[in-house]
Amino acid sequence: MSFERELRKRSGDQCELCGAKENLSVMEVTPSNGTIEKCLLVCDTCLSQIEAPETMDENHWRCLNDSMWNPAIAVQVLSYRLLTALRSKGWPQDLLDMMYLDEHDKEWAEAGIPEEDDRDPTRDSNGAQLFEGDNVTLIKDLDVKGAGFTAKRGTMVRGIHLTDNPLHIEGKVNGTQLVLVAAFLKKA
Repeated sequence: MSFERELRKRSGDQCELCGAKENLSVMEVTPSNGTIEKCLLVCDTCLSQIEAPETMDENHWRCLNDSMWNPAIAVQVLSYRLLTALRSKGWPQDLLDMMYLDEHDKEWAEAGIPEEDDRDPTRDSNGAQLFEGDNVTLIKDLDVKGAGFTAKRGTMVRGIHLTDNPLHIEGKVNGTQLVLVAAFLKKA
């Protein structure tokens, strides 16, 4: 797939999302059939944040206010997906309300949006959201029934695992795998 020359011409040799002029590469908007209509030219900053959504800088994406009106459908589709991912910030919802995609293009845009996890997030005693692999500390002594020891306040639990219940996590304390109540933990 060597569309770079055509995409550089279409975009004016700049990122079709934010307008950056350096470190540009071709990105295919999935699901794709390998045609230029389903590709766009993006900078490294945009690409890295698209590939790792947890690193998204909401202020960088204010450029979507302009790119959502780009005549290239692939740019519109990706703008729709990014605005959808950021809609909890408030301002993207206004842009989504203004945006128009025909039925076929909207189906394409929605096909690339991961289904939302409708479970409540797991939160520690301070209300901070816990994620898979986080490290936490105990905020009070906990008697471990069946193991014959007390997990002391301040004990670090490394690399936690989330459970189906947002009130509990799994982790190892003194080499023993335990289910712990998230309300008795503090994110480290």
